[in-house]
Amino acid sequence: MNRRQRAKTVIELEPRRATSTETARTPTKALEPDPLYGVALLKTALELKRRKDGTPEEILRGVLARMRLSEDEFRAWLSQQGGLAKVLGGGKP
Repeated sequence: MNRRQRAKTVIELEPRRATSTETARTPTKALEPDPLYGVALLKTALELKRRKDGTPEEILRGVLARMRLSEDEFRAWLSQQGGLAKVLGGGKP
């Protein structure tokens, strides 16, 4: 090992225990979308530009599978954004 490199230490943390006040609260707003959804859209757009074979739907499924994102949750978020065609600038939804 090089003198400048430090040994990597892995620390496993215990899961946080819920308190009585946390369990009594109910979330009032929907959960935030996965931050990787934007990355998935960007990767899909790059794949569409690079590859001429395949439909946008097939390319999107491939990107989501590689990123291990839920397709159903992504499509629900995408419908809130206006659909695949509108988000990628492909025309009307």
